[in-house]
Amino acid sequence: MYAEKGIGESLVNLYKENDKILLSKFKSSGDVKGDILKAVNLIGGFEKTLQKGDEILLKPNFNSADPPPASSDPEFVKAMIELLYEHGAAKVILGESSMQFLSTKKVLEKIGMTEIAKEAGAEIVIFDKEKWVKVPVGGKYVKSVGLPETALRAKKLVCVCNMKTHSLARFSMSLKLAFGFVKRRQRIRFHMGKLQKKIADLNLVVHPNLIVMDGRQCFIAGGPFKGEVRTPDLVLASGDRVSIDVEGIKVIESFEGADLKNDPWSYDQIKRAVELGLGAKSSQDYKVISE
Repeated sequence: MYAEKGIGESLVNLYKENDKILLSKFKSSGDVKGDILKAVNLIGGFEKTLQKGDEILLKPNFNSADPPPASSDPEFVKAMIELLYEHGAAKVILGESSMQFLSTKKVLEKIGMTEIAKEAGAEIVIFDKEKWVKVPVGGKYVKSVGLPETALRAKKLVCVCNMKTHSLARFSMSLKLAFGFVKRRQRIRFHMGKLQKKIADLNLVVHPNLIVMDGRQCFIAGGPFKGEVRTPDLVLASGDRVSIDVEGIKVIESFEGADLKNDPWSYDQIKRAVELGLGAKSSQDYKVISE
């Protein structure tokens, strides 16, 4: 049986305090696993959404085999897998589909994720080989979309995203991560105008319980495969896609020469996500916790 409203069943962000969205953001200590645990603990801990015996779908960013921040750091993903098991998960499924015309299997092998996932005890599901299910989106710019059957069966979704600029979508963080669920043949149509708004619409059928952003490195220009790299050395976590993307944009914009220069709330991905009620509506809606 599929989740009624798409991938994941969490329509409510549990990482809140007094109606304020909680978002952690701090300098990395160099201990990847410790930093992820701290990031999640600062906003309330894994126990907010994870119960013993849960099956978790983990969605990283392996659009290509290019090194971080173009793609996820396999060690960062491994640490998340281990933490999910340590906090009660019965099974962790790493699900992915790389960019069209690339073999996801080969991408994961080349970057080392296949062996690392196996060591950590995660099952890998390559969406390219999945049965695809047409799901109504109900958005203004995306009416329906083909999503992978395994993902639609997931009740708990955890996302691990990067911090980077994107030559077509302006930036690629947690909202853009949902694109990896889309049936490959349909992805071209997304790029035929209003890509940012379509990305936001797509998120109507993707409902993460938790998002952790690897901001140790970022692209401030270029992307998604190659770009100008800076080292903010940050780790962020939230249950809210809008606020974590806004904070990521702020970090990128803090570097001289960045492609992003506008008010973070002015970009179409964010504006449309706000219109759809996908998360924070302004900076006053969330609280940043650093320690």
